[in-house]
Amino acid sequence: MVSGIRIQILRAVVVWIAIMMVESVHGTVRAKFLVPRIGAFRSGQLGVPVGSGLVFAVTYVSIRWIGTRDTSSLLQLGLLWVILTLIFEFGLGHYVFHRSWRDLGSDYNLANGGLMPIGLLVLTFAPLGAARLRHL
Repeated sequence: MVSGIRIQILRAVVVWIAIMMVESVHGTVRAKFLVPRIGAFRSGQLGVPVGSGLVFAVTYVSIRWIGTRDTSSLLQLGLLWVILTLIFEFGLGHYVFHRSWRDLGSDYNLANGGLMPIGLLVLTFAPLGAARLRHL
């Protein structure tokens, strides 16, 4: 049983890495083609629903392979992905791209148009939604 759980966690991390790769490509394409035309703010607002769709698509394709089935485990999977994403976003943003903590935090401020909390909400519930759509 323990080894089965370890395999599910390993698979969940592999899928999360795939999600981060897809999102990184999405962000790069958005920055290169969309930001110069419509600006960073508007591009970011368009990026959240597109990114959410990409997250859901990767999750939908991979949820059966991960092997998690019950509601509690699916929600825990989503929360794991959110924690990993926050560590990735803030770590990469601050230590690699040298963005200030304040600047990074602004992406999460709904009052000022930051829509990342919506993306994180989608990430939290994507495993449950994908499993339900796949009738798992």
